[in-house]
Amino acid sequence: MCMGTVAWRIVAEWHVVLVIDLTYVATPFAAWLIAGGLKFVINSIRARRLAFGLIGYGGLPSNHTAIVTSVVALLAVRVGIDSPLMAIAIALAFVVILDARSLRGQVGKHAVALNKLSAQSERPLRERIGHTPAEILAGAVVGAGVGIAMGWIFG
Repeated sequence: MCMGTVAWRIVAEWHVVLVIDLTYVATPFAAWLIAGGLKFVINSIRARRLAFGLIGYGGLPSNHTAIVTSVVALLAVRVGIDSPLMAIAIALAFVVILDARSLRGQVGKHAVALNKLSAQSERPLRERIGHTPAEILAGAVVGAGVGIAMGWIFG
């Protein structure tokens, strides 16, 4: 068993064994935490104040991209790039990344138009939702780094 493995055994009339490798849960969480921390620091530097109000969708690096890329990188280290699991992980990563770039970008454009139409609204819609290619690339770099590191550390 790997370092991040937990075994849970129930012995009764039926013998049930559940083994979970927590590295597959910890890796995307670590990528989310690191990307979110970097985003907070970058936004705080740009705003010249603690940017708690800027936490959320959009910005550099892309949290969503970091999360899915960390899983792809972890699988590459653990099971190899020729595994069918890699095909599934890459396909899901593409869906998430394309969503971050195109769909959520369009939602942000709609928010801009709606905010102009309802200028008297007390609570305007969030306009910065999608990601630029640079933000996506930064998220991929963070995610790949976390995934590879976790794969090497926890074998």
